[in-house]
Amino acid sequence: LGMLPGDIKGIEDIVKLPFTTKDDLRDNYPFGLFAVPNSQIVRVHASSGTTGKATVVGYTKNDIEIWAECVARCLAMAGVTKDDIIQVAYGYGLFTGGLGAHYGAEKIGAMVVPMSTGNSKKLTTMMEDFGVTAIACTPSYLLHISELLSQEDKIKNLKLKTAICGAEPWTEKMRHDIEAKLGINAFDIYGLSEVMGPGVACD
Repeated sequence: LGMLPGDIKGIEDIVKLPFTTKDDLRDNYPFGLFAVPNSQIVRVHASSGTTGKATVVGYTKNDIEIWAECVARCLAMAGVTKDDIIQVAYGYGLFTGGLGAHYGAEKIGAMVVPMSTGNSKKLTTMMEDFGVTAIACTPSYLLHISELLSQEDKIKNLKLKTAICGAEPWTEKMRHDIEAKLGINAFDIYGLSEVMGPGVACD
């Protein structure tokens, strides 16, 4: 656009800047839109790439610290404290959910059980045996877990009080179903990897 940094003198000049779109990220795959040299990047996450090329996001050490604080604030709003035991049952890896929730929970000082997904039977066993009080996962997975717990007649033995669900849309009916089945409060956490991941907002 022929703009220079000096052309932005105040917040009113934000209208001069173009939007950054997903296509911009894809067109500059993998590292073309990083704002710092690769030597300052300590981690990358990426989208699944289902629509073509993955969108790749780079994080500096400071980005990770800010992200952990934002997720910690969301968890605190949901009632999670250092006295809680939280299962993180989002996927770990390039997806931002697992590590984002993990770092936020550690920032609070909660005990983290990094379950990921894929072994629901082990998750329900540990939920009971460890006295898990909070869980972070997708709402559809938590609904599946609640059905499994019901079949195993374990719900009455749980100490679970809070769920922080995200990474997919869910209805109020689904939230009420989860809360009623498990006797907990369920909160929606919002995020997108282009900003940082989970922790952008939480209800």
